Amino acid sequence: MPGSLTISHHEAAVTMDHGDAARLATVLSELAYLLETPGQNRLDDAQLAVLCEGRSPDRAELSHWSTALAAELKRRL
Repeated sequence: MPGSLTISHHEAAVTMDHGDAARLATVLSELAYLLETPGQNRLDDAQLAVLCEGRSPDRAELSHWSTALAAELKRRL
């Protein structure tokens, strides 16, 4: 359907409208920035731990994932 985005993984698909997908891409890009930037705006280790949902915090991996997913979303919009 025009103006929407479908993300699927074999058994299930998630659909969001174009505006939400664009907003999510922006949020993911900003997250990557906040993970990478030095200084007072950088997410601290406690915030990183929350974002990793109990897995071992890996700032570089989460930043890479956020950047790649944001780029993929933007490419598909």
